[in-house]
Amino acid sequence: MIEFLLLLIFAIFFGLLLHGIHRKVIARIQKRPGPPIWQEILHTLKFSFKQTWIPKTASQVMYVAIVLIAIGLWTSALYVLWTGGSLLLIFAFYMLHKIVEHGTGLSSGSPYTKFGAIRSVMSAAAELPLLATVAIVYIFTGTLSISGITAWEAANVPLIGIALPAAISLYLIILSKAHYGPFSVIEAKELVSGYWTEHFGGWRALLNIALALKTFVLIGVFIVVFFGALPWWLILIAMVLVMISISFICATTPMLTPYNTVLIQTIWTVVVCVYGVIMWMVISCL
Repeated sequence: MIEFLLLLIFAIFFGLLLHGIHRKVIARIQKRPGPPIWQEILHTLKFSFKQTWIPKTASQVMYVAIVLIAIGLWTSALYVLWTGGSLLLIFAFYMLHKIVEHGTGLSSGSPYTKFGAIRSVMSAAAELPLLATVAIVYIFTGTLSISGITAWEAANVPLIGIALPAAISLYLIILSKAHYGPFSVIEAKELVSGYWTEHFGGWRALLNIALALKTFVLIGVFIVVFFGALPWWLILIAMVLVMISISFICATTPMLTPYNTVLIQTIWTVVVCVYGVIMWMVISCL
């Protein structure tokens, strides 16, 4: 348990550092100096010491509970990743995060956060690639256990070489959760800060921590599932490289409309499903 607590603390700080790298890379691509890469860590510490209260228009129980749920979800997902548990369980936590986005937006009573909450429901339809990813991984490995998947890769080949469409699907999911990205419709500029606009002070610090854990877990799952059980230092380097690639896309691609977001990811899901059916037929015939 002590080892997991140390991992949890490290994941929080490294996740915040990844967000800082994200902002820095976007700024440099756009020819701005940008903040230092540790800025998100400083922001979280700053919010921790700011005055914390609940808006009069908020549903007090939901306003507080939703923050604790976010922390609980991604702490649990990190534990599953650490123990090599079920990939399906991690994706279930990811889907439950929609409750966090929707609940955070509705709990404050602000019209801006309500629009963010509505968009979070719409964007759920754009996350169909998750199902395609799970199906293709199972077709090749015959298991959804992360430890089982890495064992299969150690005995055969990394999935990135034979299941590239599934890897792209999970990459799109990570991209859709990145700040300032083409699929970040729930945090669009017209919604101020999106669904979490009215959470400030300690609440914002806790949400920052939850989102840092989310980023760490999703990128970690992407690397472990599609590249195998790498040394820890190589996994961290790979996580930074994945974040830099996402930042490049975010810096050079305009934000899509909610409709186009759903359309593009749905079309890609169909493509991946067709690929999955073909691979299933090929493997069945062998």
